Formats: sequence, C-alpha cells, structure tokens
Amino acid sequence: MLTLTASPALVPTKRRAHVKLFTVQGSNFPSFLPKEVENIKDPFARRLATRIERLPVSVGFADRSIMSSCVKPLIQSEGSPVVLLHGFDSSCLEWRYTFPLLEEAGLETWAVDVLGWGFSDLERLPSCDVASKRDHLYQLWKSYIRRPIILIGPSLGAAVAIDFAVNHPEAVEKLVLIDASVYAEDTGNLAKLPRAIAYAGVYLLKSTPLRLYANLIAFNSLPLNTSIDWMNVGRLHCLYPWWEDATVNFMNTGGYNVSAQIKKVKQKTLIIWGEDDQIISNKLAVRLHCELPDAVIRQIPDCGHLPHVEKPNSVAKLILDFVGEDSNKEAQSVSQV
Repeated sequence: MLTLTASPALVPTKRRAHVKLFTVQGSNFPSFLPKEVENIKDPFARRLATRIERLPVSVGFADRSIMSSCVKPLIQSEGSPVVLLHGFDSSCLEWRYTFPLLEEAGLETWAVDVLGWGFSDLERLPSCDVASKRDHLYQLWKSYIRRPIILIGPSLGAAVAIDFAVNHPEAVEKLVLIDASVYAEDTGNLAKLPRAIAYAGVYLLKSTPLRLYANLIAFNSLPLNTSIDWMNVGRLHCLYPWWEDATVNFMNTGGYNVSAQIKKVKQKTLIIWGEDDQIISNKLAVRLHCELPDAVIRQIPDCGHLPHVEKPNSVAKLILDFVGEDSNKEAQSVSQV
C-alpha cells in the first residue's frame, strides 16, 4: 500500500504526500554522521539517517578500501534490486520519502552515496573524477549486490546512471532517469578556475543563502520552516572536512559529459519529469526521450525538479509499474496459453 501521511509542517500544502507518520525513538544515529544531524526535524530524514552505514569498497585508484556510505535493504527479493543514486552535491537522504515506499512494496532497495558526496569516509581523499565515481559504484555493486539492477538517477544522478549503464551494461537491467541533467557539457570553464577561486566558489556552494535559494527554485510553495529544515538535510554532508577538496577535485577534472553516450544506452529506460521544473526545461525531457533507443516518458503535474521529494507516491508508483511490467507481461502470456 503506497500511502504516506506527513506533518503539514514538513510537506508543502499544495502537494502534500500521504505518508505514514513515524517517530525516531532515541535518535540512534551512526557515530560518523556530523553532529548537526540532531538538529534535523524531518522525521523521514531522521529515520533514514539512522540506517546509513559504511561498507568497505576496494578500488584500484586508492591504496585502501573506501568506507562507503549507503542504506542497505531490509529485504532480499527474487527480482532485480533497485539502486537509488542522488543529484549533484547531495546524499542518500534525498530519498527519505520514496525509499520507504519502495521497500514497503517489496523491492530490494539500496540508496548509495556517489563518491565525493554523501557520508563516505574520505579523510584520505581519493580522486573524485568521473572515472573514479564510476569505478567506485561498480566495485560496490560487484562486492555487495552482484545482480543486474534497476538504476535510478535524479538530476545529475541521471548522468551518473547513464555513464555507468553504458560502461557496465552487465550490471544494469533498466534505468530510471528523473528530471535528468544530462546535456550539460561537463563543468566547462569551472575546470579552468585557479584553485583559490574554485575553493571560494565551493565554500559559497554550502552557504545557507545559496541553499535556501536552491530550494526556492527546486520546489513550489515551500514554507520557510520546511525550506530551512530541508536545507539542513541537503547540506549535512558538506560539514565533513574533506567535502571542499572532493568537490573542487570533481570540478577541476571536468565533471560529467554524457550527451554522446545517450544513444548508446541499451537498457529500457523510464523518464520521469516534474511538469513545473524551473531548473531543467521540459524540452530536454522530450529530446532525451527521442534520443534514447528504448524509453518511455511520464510527467508529474504540479511538481518541480525533485519529484521523489515532492511527489513520492507518484514516483514510487511509476517505478513499481516500470519494474513489474515485464513480469506482468509474462503472467499475461502464460494465462493466454
């Protein structure tokens, strides 16, 4: 049953999700999270934060395993696992509303932090360029999941997903791309900035005014108290001492440029788009649909750039239908025999 009820203070009135309200007793947060996690009020973010753990992932570009943050599934299913990525400079907490719905529906669901962001231990900082992010995700998959996955990427996470699916097709059964940021030509001139200026820009990136503005354009009609709390969720990972180095490294190495890879995607793909996205034009959703060899597109009305945060029920239903459509077709064909 995909039903959520949330406090009106936590979900905008115009698009209030129906989420089963729960409280986190004792606030048993992992010790490696920044202490500021205690200040977060959103019960769904708090609940998901208690489940974050670090798994050792061996990679070829670092001299020791990276203790990599993720939320592991509570259940194992016969179907393909679902792996949730996140957007630029974000974390697995982005999935605080949709993750429990997918899990409640019986999907084996992972929420994984992309290397360089989230809550992994990067005290001995490895490279955080695109190739390193890809290899890190592959080694995590190879070590712990080991089955073809449904890979889901919102915003820049869609570029991460496309890059991974093209380079490791054996690991990905299907793709789900949400308000995909896949046509930006890497980090452009940002890669040429002097390091001092790059660090100044990155410092601004985690500032409260900029994060509040980002919420303003990403969501519609968000109450101020909710916007402040969501900002605290979104910038929690920025409080690690290595965050600035990781982000500057990503910028200086060029970032993602996957536009040439889109037509190489072999996996069936679901494109989800918020009709009121003020960050990425709906025209790019149509372009993406046309360029992907095997894709369907679904738009969510009255929704901005992050549908999995604004409209978790709608996103969960679309994902569940997409994941289950092949088994439904098989069942129908069997019944007709």
